Amino acid sequence: MKKLFFLFTALSFIGGAMAQNVGIGTVSPASKLDVSGTGNTPSIPGSSSSGIFRIGVSANEGIDIGKMGTDPFAGWIQSGLNGTIADPLSLQPLGGNVGIGTTTPNAKAVLDITSTTRGLLPPRMDSTARNAITSPPAGLIIYNTSIKAFQCYNGTDWYSTVHFIGENYGGGIVFYVYDNGQHGLIAATADQSTSIRWFGGTNTNTRARADGIGAGLKNTAIIIANQGPVDGNAFAATVCNEYSVTVGGVRYGDWYLPSKYELNLLYLQKTVVGGFASANYWSSSENSSGNAWYQDFGNGNQYFSSKFFTVYVRAVRAF
Repeated sequence: MKKLFFLFTALSFIGGAMAQNVGIGTVSPASKLDVSGTGNTPSIPGSSSSGIFRIGVSANEGIDIGKMGTDPFAGWIQSGLNGTIADPLSLQPLGGNVGIGTTTPNAKAVLDITSTTRGLLPPRMDSTARNAITSPPAGLIIYNTSIKAFQCYNGTDWYSTVHFIGENYGGGIVFYVYDNGQHGLIAATADQSTSIRWFGGTNTNTRARADGIGAGLKNTAIIIANQGPVDGNAFAATVCNEYSVTVGGVRYGDWYLPSKYELNLLYLQKTVVGGFASANYWSSSENSSGNAWYQDFGNGNQYFSSKFFTVYVRAVRAF
């Protein structure tokens, strides 16, 4: 007891009257308690440690604190056991909030990261690594490097915060996106016909000559309204207009014959969408009273031909 009393007396004297600071591993402590050691890469706590300081609960278990001795000279904290088991590390386990880059974290935020020069990087992995996560909790967020998009697990499946080319969505396969993935075009998963005419039986000047994104929807309506029943047979615009598919309890029925421009966008992603023949496909863009545009999905070239020419058709829809 006397030795313990003298030890505390000596530390009090050293900290108060002489040095103000106490050092372990240094003769010139820079703070009230300065524990100095060698910088090392992180290791899991065990019988030995590469850290400088340990808060332990046994000889092989605790929390080690250290600093790397090489670039980037990062400070680190590691919780663990026996040098092999990395234990969880909790901050504010009983409540409160945590701030990074701020001394006054917002009271409404569990974690407030403040910066004007840096961002937040979530875990980044490809689809294979994502699928290897066992029993992911609902709300888990990653950045998927395969699709270059954020994904969140909803308790049943992974979904993206933006849409991407190749995504199964809206009754088909996404083949074009814009507005940072908020909008785009979807192709049906299979052809609606492998041999069908563009017109309904009579050449007329329909004026379905719009082109570009969304133009196919207007063209399809114009073609059907202009052709009427004619000979009663289906034609390219009608098989797209009448197509519908139910996925996940939702019935999608707003399909149309793509415009010349949209058809080329579809050709550029034909491998991603799949199921295309190396054949000709109709667009909804008219060239003249007797001709309409189509695209050769073998060589990618676009041509116009007689409207009674029978070729393939693939419906699309917009979102």
